[in-house]
Amino acid sequence: MAVLTAPAPARTNVVTDVGHVWWRETLTILRDPFSLIFSLLQPLVFLGLFGPLLSGLAGDGELFGGSSLQWFLPGVVVMITMFGTSMTGSTLQFEIMTGAFERILATPLSRSALMIGRALKELTPLVVQAAIITLVAIPFGFVLYPLHVLVGLLILGVFGVGVGALSYALAIAARKTEWIFWAVQQSLLFPLLILSGMMLPLETGPGWMQVVAKFNPLTYIVDAERILFAGSFGDVKILWGLVAALVTAAIGLWVGIRSIRKATI
Repeated sequence: MAVLTAPAPARTNVVTDVGHVWWRETLTILRDPFSLIFSLLQPLVFLGLFGPLLSGLAGDGELFGGSSLQWFLPGVVVMITMFGTSMTGSTLQFEIMTGAFERILATPLSRSALMIGRALKELTPLVVQAAIITLVAIPFGFVLYPLHVLVGLLILGVFGVGVGALSYALAIAARKTEWIFWAVQQSLLFPLLILSGMMLPLETGPGWMQVVAKFNPLTYIVDAERILFAGSFGDVKILWGLVAALVTAAIGLWVGIRSIRKATI
């Protein structure tokens, strides 16, 4: 059994290491852009098929406080974030199985940088995908507020870093039994999405569901994104969304760094 927590042969700059790891991980996207394009199919299907159904629900405006597309698109963007970042641990599992991860740990790279750089990589595809989905929606009636959308994407980026780090930590914990990663990921993903009000307003649900949703950090992210995408900065829910994103990122990086420091094969 090889212990993967052996000290690095030499001291390196953490910021530089983070940059190296981020660039290495980003290159995997650039070398295989079709995976990025293919991952857009599901949100486009949701937007194209689910959106029109909502437009006729409760007269379009009464239930959603305006255009159903203006209300639904932020939820789709959040869904992109969750699907993309929560599955990133699967790439780490593949590296562990092939021995590539063990070779990386033998380099002088900082253990913290390995996790932070990987997590920051999630910002790149997230922003690209969200921007494409938003632009596609404009001809169908979505009103674009560029500055507000940019702030929304930054909040999503911070949140995605945390979810990505947690996904990597789960992959390390489940490295000897691959199916556990997918069982946990799938078991958590859909309840979190549904209980965030991503697809339907939580106000129409039973009382117990509304109470449970208050303990779901994704609820505050979705609420903040909807307000921002609607072109407003004057709501305290945006602050709560930012807090939820920062807390998720802090917890994710803390758990991820501890996991990678203790990892053994």
